[in-house]
Amino acid sequence: MELTRLDSLLQRFAHRSQAIDRAPSLMELMHALQGEQLDLLPLPGQGCTLERWRVLARVAGYDLSLAKLYEGHTDALAILAECGAAQHACNGIWGVWAAEPPDARTYIVKREREHVCLQGRKAWCSGALHIDRALLTAWEDDQPQLVAIELPHPSQRIEDNHWQAVGMAASASVAIEFTHSPGLAIGAHGQYLSRPGFWQGGAGIAACWYGAAEALADYLREHCRKPRRDPHADAHLGAVDAALYGARAALRECATWIDQHPQDNASFEVRRTRAQVEQAVEQVIQHVGRALGATPFCRSSHFARLNADLPVYLRQSHAERDLAELGRQLANVGSGAWQL
Repeated sequence: MELTRLDSLLQRFAHRSQAIDRAPSLMELMHALQGEQLDLLPLPGQGCTLERWRVLARVAGYDLSLAKLYEGHTDALAILAECGAAQHACNGIWGVWAAEPPDARTYIVKREREHVCLQGRKAWCSGALHIDRALLTAWEDDQPQLVAIELPHPSQRIEDNHWQAVGMAASASVAIEFTHSPGLAIGAHGQYLSRPGFWQGGAGIAACWYGAAEALADYLREHCRKPRRDPHADAHLGAVDAALYGARAALRECATWIDQHPQDNASFEVRRTRAQVEQAVEQVIQHVGRALGATPFCRSSHFARLNADLPVYLRQSHAERDLAELGRQLANVGSGAWQL
């Protein structure tokens, strides 16, 4: 992956992302990325995991709604490869919908070999109004089964009146009601959750958080380069650097661990890394905002958009639930886990 080619393409589209309704221009950019094969990232756990995350971070620093679509598409391609179904990764933009809130569940009500019929409701379907295909989790015999669907289809009813947030609005996250909707079973029961790539992909989300925070931090760094010194801004920049330095080190160490243990369960390493990155990102948001005041929020569309999108995207973390599980796992680790 050549980051220079990626940067060049993103810059060519930069002026189109200023509109209030950005979804059409973001999808045009997604198709351009695919057309130049910039969506074919190294698979996680194959020796170039950090390179994969660098691309995700770069896209996120450009636009987080784009990153949501791009990360979902590239994650779908990796899942298909890991489930032995790469032949289904044909042209078009993919998404991955695996949220399982208590008020929305999709069921397989009929199956003929790999062909299935879906019934029920799926929430948090990012990009559903614009993408071509998606992988989703459905339930059969009390077990989750990954299913590929095509969009749109007459048997699918879109519920697009739930999203109220300004942040991440362009990611077009909706709910879908399925009524005997066709799909194609991918892999075995439970394989989506049990495969090594489940947690490896979860760390890719943290790389997106990091990329957006890095982009925000650059605004503060540019401010501090001005001839007129601002010691308070300098102090905020120092705090931002310390936070990002720790998060970057955590991501690099996690990527190395994944590449060295590609078939192992990375739950502990990824939870730890996501916690570190989440904490760093929250610090960056606070320090950059306090240092720069209202001006960039009001006069820079890119800065304002990142600040609106990032807190929403960051809530893909499960906060204290993830920390509690991390603590539970750590309690079973032998002494010396924190030694240099």
